[in-house]
Amino acid sequence: MIRIGTAGWSYTSGKGKWMGVFYPSTRVDPLEFYAGFFETVEVNSTFYRPLTPQMAETWARKAPDRFQFSIKLYQKFTHPKMFAQATGGAAADVSAEDFREFSESVAPLSDAGKLGPLLAQYPPSFRRSDAATDQLRRLADQLRGYPVVVELRHRSWMQDEKALELLKDNGLSWVHTDEPFISSARGTMPLTGPIGYLRFHGRNAQDWWRGDSDERYNYLYSLAEQSQLAQRITTIPSIAPDTYVVYNNHFGGKAVANALQMKLLLGQDISHEVPRQLLNAFPELAQLIEQETVERS
Repeated sequence: MIRIGTAGWSYTSGKGKWMGVFYPSTRVDPLEFYAGFFETVEVNSTFYRPLTPQMAETWARKAPDRFQFSIKLYQKFTHPKMFAQATGGAAADVSAEDFREFSESVAPLSDAGKLGPLLAQYPPSFRRSDAATDQLRRLADQLRGYPVVVELRHRSWMQDEKALELLKDNGLSWVHTDEPFISSARGTMPLTGPIGYLRFHGRNAQDWWRGDSDERYNYLYSLAEQSQLAQRITTIPSIAPDTYVVYNNHFGGKAVANALQMKLLLGQDISHEVPRQLLNAFPELAQLIEQETVERS
């Protein structure tokens, strides 16, 4: 099964907000509204603060039965320097207790059958080394029983066949990344685990390093680029039983438009009427929906 969604859903303020573009100006619950169009979402807020069981229970209650939440691991697990900066210098000594607390936090989603993959995103500086491979082995061991996908962005991992064997031997699925300067989604796509997982961050090379956290994701994939990505996506389900496609080019609702486009390109239904304001903002999406409507009539 191919599940398509976006990275996050709560972009209700700021210059790249979705309010008035995807979400209507009238009062709606963002998660419930979002879940009417997509079967999955990648939760990125859990990278900055640990998920609580209460929050997980709320999400599970709001989402329909078919829905899956991919949870990004807390920065303490993958970004020790960032964790130290965020906590005033605390050491990122990940203990068995940290893993136990994490398991408890996602239990409401797991119990409801709505827990998707756990995403371990490592920084670009995380290079292949003995210490790094030991860290991955420990992560796999402590999270055994969960589907874990790993985003490794340093070239040393991509150029080493033993790295792929390491992931495969430990049941970790390789994340296929599309962003400026890293484009594993455009080339050969190794599958190391049971999950096919693709993250499309956009290709805004100009603002990737000098823009702020919003501007770097200000990129809309063209239909030509989308068609190329669709070809790559469709090669995965024949090998991996479950595939997740996540758009993180969230600025101004671009991720929503591209995710809906991809659903149509892959022949998937959109169960709710697409908001008029979104179609006005993204004419190519409107044309694609019109084309699909004509072909089915």
